[in-house]
Amino acid sequence: MPSTSAHERPSSPVEIPAGQAWRVRKIAVVGPGIVGMPMAALLAHAEIREGSDEPARVLVVQRQSPTSGWKVEAINAGRSPIGGVEPALDDIVADAVERELLSASYDYADLADADVILVCVQTDKAGFAPDYGPLFEALTNIAVALQRKPPENAPMIVFESTLAPSSMATVVREHFAAYGLIEGRDLLLGNSPNRVMPGRLVERVAASDKIVAGLDPRTPERIRRLYSRIVTKGTLHPTNSLTAEVVKTLENAYRDVRIAYSAEIVRYCDEHDIDFYGVRDRVNDRLAQADAASSDPNAVPSGGLLVPTVGVGGHCLPKDGILLWWRAIESGEDTSRSLILEARHINDESPAETIALAERAYGSLSGRSVALMGVAYRFNSEDTRNSPTLALARLLLERGCRVTMHDPYVKDDDQNLRKFSLEGHFTNDIAKALDGTEIAIFCTAHHDYLGMPQSGRLGELGATLRGVVDACNLYRRGEFLGRPMGYTGIGRGTQAADEAFVDFVEAGFRVMERGVANEVSALVEFLNARYADGAFNRVDFREVQRIAGTCVTGCAIADAGPIEDVPAYAGFTPRLVRVAAG
Repeated sequence: MPSTSAHERPSSPVEIPAGQAWRVRKIAVVGPGIVGMPMAALLAHAEIREGSDEPARVLVVQRQSPTSGWKVEAINAGRSPIGGVEPALDDIVADAVERELLSASYDYADLADADVILVCVQTDKAGFAPDYGPLFEALTNIAVALQRKPPENAPMIVFESTLAPSSMATVVREHFAAYGLIEGRDLLLGNSPNRVMPGRLVERVAASDKIVAGLDPRTPERIRRLYSRIVTKGTLHPTNSLTAEVVKTLENAYRDVRIAYSAEIVRYCDEHDIDFYGVRDRVNDRLAQADAASSDPNAVPSGGLLVPTVGVGGHCLPKDGILLWWRAIESGEDTSRSLILEARHINDESPAETIALAERAYGSLSGRSVALMGVAYRFNSEDTRNSPTLALARLLLERGCRVTMHDPYVKDDDQNLRKFSLEGHFTNDIAKALDGTEIAIFCTAHHDYLGMPQSGRLGELGATLRGVVDACNLYRRGEFLGRPMGYTGIGRGTQAADEAFVDFVEAGFRVMERGVANEVSALVEFLNARYADGAFNRVDFREVQRIAGTCVTGCAIADAGPIEDVPAYAGFTPRLVRVAAG
C-alpha cells in the first residue's frame, strides 16, 4: 500500500479539458517480453509524431531481476531479448536503437515525464482469482514515478496485459487513486489487450485487428490515433474497458474449450483406430471454419475443431477462462455448468492420455528410456510457460523412466526447467537426447524435427529407438514405412470414420458452442449488474460476439439459446456436451 506521503501532489491537478491538444513526446513501455518488446520496437520504428515535429522516443523499463535484468543491456546494445524465430524483430530493434529512438532503463523514475505508458507485465492466476503481484509491483513503481510528472502532463496508461473483467474499473483505478492519481484528471486509463503469438510477433502486431478501450470515452480514440501508426493492416475496434476485458479472456477461454472438445473426440478416435484428422477436416468444412493445420504442422489452427496435442501450454489459455469467471466465482455463483472450467480439467488430462496412447502401442513405459522432443509449448519458440512437456516429464519420472528432454530453442538455464527441477534432464544436443532411447515422444512441432524419419536422421541418431509417439501432428504414418521403429500418434488412427460419426461430432460441436454462448451471456449480465458504471461502460453480448470474431485464430461465438438434443454415438457423449445440456 502507498504511504501517506505518496499521496501528496506537487501541484493541484485540473480536469483534463475535452479538447486539449495531445502531445506524445515520450512513450514508456514497461516489460520487454513477447508483448512489450515488439510494441516498443514498432512504435520507435514508426517515428510517432503527435503534437510535435520530433518523433517520440520510446523507453523500455525493465526491473533489475536475476532472470530478466540482462534485457536492458541487450536492448541498449541493439539486440532483441526475444529468443526463438522472430522474423524482422531483431532488425527493427537494432535500427531503432541506432537512430536513438529506442532505449532501455532499470529506473522507473525515467518514465516520470512520459506522455504514454504501455504496461506489458505478465498476469497470472492464483487458484480461482487473478495473481496481480508482478503487475502491481510495476503499477506501484509507475505511480511513485508519476508523483514527479510535469504538472501539465496527464499521461495515458495503456494495459496490454490480460486483465480479469472489472479489473480496470476497480483494482487498477483504485490503485492509482490511492497515490492521488485520479482517472480523467491526472491520467487516462485504457487497455488494448494483445493478440500476439510467439514466432509471429511483428506480423501479428501489424496485421491483427486490435481492441482499443478505456474507462473514459476519450481514451479509445487516443489509443486508436497512436496504434494506427503500427497496426497497418488490421482494424482497431474502440470500446469500453469492461468489454475489452471480457473479449480478451473469452478469446483464450473459447480456444481452450475447443481444444478440450477436440481432445475428447481424438481420445475416442484413438481408442477405436479412427483417423481424427479426416473427421476434423470434414466437420470444419461443414462449420465453414476450415484451416490448413491438419496437413501443415507449422500452421496455426483456427478451425472449429482444433489440433489436440500433448496438452495446452502457454501463458494465456490455462488461466484466462478462470479470469473470465473470477468475479462470478468470488460471488458464489454456480459453476457446475461451466464448459470453460470443465475444459481446464479435460486439457490437464492430456499428458496422462499421451502416456496411455504410448502404452497401448509399446507396452508399459515404467522404467524405460524416454526422450521428450520439444519443451517449448509452441513450435519454433523458446517459451516454456505452462508447457505440457514439463507435466509429461514429471509423470514419466514418477513411473521410474529415464527421461531426457530436448529443444533447439530453450536455454539450459530456463526458469521453468529450474522451477520443476528438470534442468538435469534437458539438453540442446539432439544426439545426446536420442542416444540409448527406446521411446521418443515428439511434443512440439519444431521445424528442426520435420523430415527426420524420411531423411534417415532419426534412425541414425536414435539407433535404439523402438517406437515414436507423435503428440504434435508432426509426422505421417507413411514416413515410417520400412523404418526400424514403430509409429503411433495422437489422432493417427488408420480407419476412416463413418458418416454417422462425422454427423455426431458436428452435432456435439453445435451443442458445445451454444453452451459457451449461454455461459458468456450469463456472465455478461452478471458483470453489467455489478460493475458497469454508466451507459458507456456496459457490455453488449452482440458487441462481444462481433469483436471476438475478429480474432485471427478463430473465435466465432454462437448465439445464445436453448439446447434441445444431446447427441450420442455408440454410447459416447463428450463431457462438454453433457455439461452444456445440463
